[in-house]
Amino acid sequence: MKLSYDIYICGVGGQGIIKAGEIIGWAAMKEGMDVVMSEIHGMAQRGGGVSTEVRIGKAKGTIIPSGHADLMMAFEPLEALRAVEKMRKDAYLIVNLTPIPPFNISLREYPPVDEIIAELGKFSRNLYAFDADRVALEAGHPLSMNMAILGAATATPGFPLSEDAIIESMRENLPERLFKVNLKAFKGGFMSLEY
Repeated sequence: MKLSYDIYICGVGGQGIIKAGEIIGWAAMKEGMDVVMSEIHGMAQRGGGVSTEVRIGKAKGTIIPSGHADLMMAFEPLEALRAVEKMRKDAYLIVNLTPIPPFNISLREYPPVDEIIAELGKFSRNLYAFDADRVALEAGHPLSMNMAILGAATATPGFPLSEDAIIESMRENLPERLFKVNLKAFKGGFMSLEY
């Protein structure tokens, strides 16, 4: 029996990955659940990969074992492909479609995004890829992309936290002056997921 609901969040530095993890973790505590987190900030200043692991429930450690993540929130397509070994076979995978090439390759060398998405589809039947950057721009600020991804993740079946708990955590963990924009991005992501 699985003791925790495990969420793997990945992307590149500056996309708000750690903040999204903090909001989930804070919401879990507000709902009386146990939660542990870990973060990897490798080369974030140079556009390198960043990941956060959130384990809600009775996890034995902060690192999600390979093949155990119930949900992956990928803020960048290639970073999703790098992390697929973390997911269970029936995991939900939410992916932003906007590529950010690693610092050591150009956009011309970056694999076509549709090929990356097709490859990700081999690892998850519960794949949802959408233009979260566009949702954020429509909400009023490109940096609210992380909240659009969080909104879609919150709408997945089996997500252990209520929409209200996530929104309350957003209110407590984001700058007040940006809350309305972030809430609009969150709602846009939530509504874009059709099940």
